[in-house]
Amino acid sequence: MTKWGWFATVSAFLTSINFAPAQASGWKIDQAQELRRAVVAAPQDALPLLDLRPFDTALAAGPGAALDEAATALALQLARLHLLGTTPAARMAGWHIHDSDADHDLGAWLGQALTSADFGAALRALRPAHPDYAALRAAYATEPDAERKAIIARNMERWRWLPRTLGPDHVLVNIPFFEARLWRGGNTAGTWPVIVGKTATPTPIFTARITGVTFNPWWHIPASIVRRHKGRFPANQGYVFANGRWSQRPGPFNALGQMKLEMANPYSVLMHDTPNRALFEKERRDFSNGCVRTGDAIGFAASLLAPRMTRAQVDQAVATGQTETVALPQPVPVYVAYFTAQPVADGTIAVRPDLYRHDARVAAGRAAKPIVVASGCEAPAAG
Repeated sequence: MTKWGWFATVSAFLTSINFAPAQASGWKIDQAQELRRAVVAAPQDALPLLDLRPFDTALAAGPGAALDEAATALALQLARLHLLGTTPAARMAGWHIHDSDADHDLGAWLGQALTSADFGAALRALRPAHPDYAALRAAYATEPDAERKAIIARNMERWRWLPRTLGPDHVLVNIPFFEARLWRGGNTAGTWPVIVGKTATPTPIFTARITGVTFNPWWHIPASIVRRHKGRFPANQGYVFANGRWSQRPGPFNALGQMKLEMANPYSVLMHDTPNRALFEKERRDFSNGCVRTGDAIGFAASLLAPRMTRAQVDQAVATGQTETVALPQPVPVYVAYFTAQPVADGTIAVRPDLYRHDARVAAGRAAKPIVVASGCEAPAAG
């Protein structure tokens, strides 16, 4: 595809986004020149170079209605690229995280940007604010290997599918890296290994709010697992049938382990402990029916509950063996996402296998595969 053919494709996608038309007036030459520099720099963010020809014609003629119209159109196109990316919705079918940036009034943003003291800073602030994106962007600019560069670019694009800021406090679960990171005040407060869904029952990509921690939880067995096991569960492992359903008592065999997070979502996916902790020693950890089993789950829970509970208080709650739900001091958003490239502790960018073949489908230009999620967490024998 030629450069202008690619531009036409991207333009069609951008103009399909439902933003109210807006035209800012009174563009100054220095602001227009700043906008042009930002457009030329867009490929450093793995974005296409927008068509500058109408804008350059208007810029050459100087301030006036023609420049206002051309600069406004170009600025809004650039803003949409940075905030939402270039991927058509058909290729994002498995991505269930709403990008709140799509709700922004870009006309109002542009009006404020043009009256700000630093128009260039307003343009730069359109990029995803997360430190992971900044690290990927820096690596993209210097990566000599074409294949790794393409992988980094795809993951930079995924950051544009998320809200520009995830908030100072959040949990980010990265499926291909088998890890969960807790962020506090914009800094990493801890990293925990996780077990994710098998390729047959992949963990969905979604967001939820963690509102509390349940210690010594009961496991109410989903109907799909009951059918799979033909309603046969051993009583000596804590299984009971009451009120028309099978459940598992808290205890050493409980599939949810000693804690689960309260994080309501449409997929019935939990983050929880597991009695089968030896699996965390494996490098590849896709063993679950879709839920996210968390290593050092009690330590993770204590970090989320601080300062409401100390670690000693958390340990005491677990030791009672009684089911107890404790609310977090403030709800914390959790993003269960899919990045095959991310920065690691030594500052370099690591690349992991494309576990669910999402990268492969994007690279081939195919629509995303619908996610099939089991209606529950663990099979009883797995823990």
